[in-house]
Amino acid sequence: KLRHIIITPSMILVWLFGLALAFNIGAFAEPWFHAKFAVVLLLSAYHGWIVGYGRKLAKGERRYSGRTLRMMNEIPGIAVAIVVILVVVRPF
Repeated sequence: KLRHIIITPSMILVWLFGLALAFNIGAFAEPWFHAKFAVVLLLSAYHGWIVGYGRKLAKGERRYSGRTLRMMNEIPGIAVAIVVILVVVRPF
């Protein structure tokens, strides 16, 4: 339920508002934005993969251990930290 009610709609809104803001401020010409955009694309792909894996879990298929799943749970936090660093520091 959490995925259907909160996570996926929130991701769609973030994409819409983020692209609107990027167009508004002209960020597409900035190199740091391209790096940030790549990280966000990867994070969205990860979300899609997790949705698919969640469906497999609902069917009873479990390919990864609990420890592996807990480690994979850290990927979004690391990605968000990278995005924030790219936006604040603008290293390129």
